[in-house]
Amino acid sequence: MISKFYHGALILVALVGFVSVPTLNAQPSPAGNVKEAIKHAKEAVDQGKQGHAEALVTHAEKSVQYAEMGDKNRHLDEGIKHLKEAIEHGKAGHADVATTHAETGLAHLTEVK
Repeated sequence: MISKFYHGALILVALVGFVSVPTLNAQPSPAGNVKEAIKHAKEAVDQGKQGHAEALVTHAEKSVQYAEMGDKNRHLDEGIKHLKEAIEHGKAGHADVATTHAETGLAHLTEVK
């Protein structure tokens, strides 16, 4: 009777281990983070061109979050700097200036190798 209990417990522990390992290892790679940053930077530019400063800020902030998880790189640093400028100007309601900074930030992000 006891051996059946231990046998069942061992199987349960093994199953939990197999299920949790892929979840723990599912962290995005630095390259994947840069791709997400580019996606949000493009959306920020699109929203800025439509005059939507608040939406630009939302996407630029997401872009910065992903970019900061990428590998350190000169272009990445410049992209983050310009995206932060875009956020600042977007919060002030200056969609045109914010869009220019978002475009420059996007250009730098796309140069990250």
